[in-house]
Amino acid sequence: MSLIPDLHGRVALVTGGSRGIGEAIAIALAEAGADVAVNYRDRATDAERVVERIRAMGRTAVASRADVSKAADITPMVQTIAATLGPVDILVNNAGIALIRSLDELTEADFDETIAVNLKSVFLCTQAVLPHMRAQRWGRIVNISSGAARGAGAVGLHYNASKAGMEGLTRGYAARLVKEGITVNAVAPSLIETDMVRAGVASSPARIPLGRFGTSEEVAQVTLMLMGNAYMTGQTVALSGGMAFN
Repeated sequence: MSLIPDLHGRVALVTGGSRGIGEAIAIALAEAGADVAVNYRDRATDAERVVERIRAMGRTAVASRADVSKAADITPMVQTIAATLGPVDILVNNAGIALIRSLDELTEADFDETIAVNLKSVFLCTQAVLPHMRAQRWGRIVNISSGAARGAGAVGLHYNASKAGMEGLTRGYAARLVKEGITVNAVAPSLIETDMVRAGVASSPARIPLGRFGTSEEVAQVTLMLMGNAYMTGQTVALSGGMAFN
């Protein structure tokens, strides 16, 4: 049995796929044989760059603009992907925001936006792709959570709540879809060297026992592992360099 899943003939949608962890996952999916829709909201140039990288590998890819916190954007996006690549077999819910706020700075608007982008989007995108997955009795859904779902984190309690909710959705969907050939899992990275970390979440990797930040490619590697294992569902895999253990 190969440790790398064979995703030839599969269509994947990666939300927030224009940079960082999302970009690494989109590239890894293409390397495994999938055709990929790279979702973005504002970074069209970055999304097109990822698409060109995938096309250079001999795979088919499209950039798909949508605000995934809004159902009105998601429905036409999924329909367009189906018309150009085919129905979505694999969904990676990666889109997210990290508004760094202290307890006293946090506003209702900050809280609502974070929940909408980080949590509601998972529900909306999953609901949009489920009919096809259920009809073919095969699907893979991976939600990109965070160590903040189970710890204090450095972004703020609104971020904690959004990621903890994502893991609750992961378990809820997994329990209800397991008999239909659809697995739903989560990956919970901590202190990956992305724009969010560089923006001030952590200035150095000093508190990481491994001694360095994680990489987007390492998150992508675990994401791919979850897609290749039909027996694992409802689980959250943590990547923290030894900072925390489930």
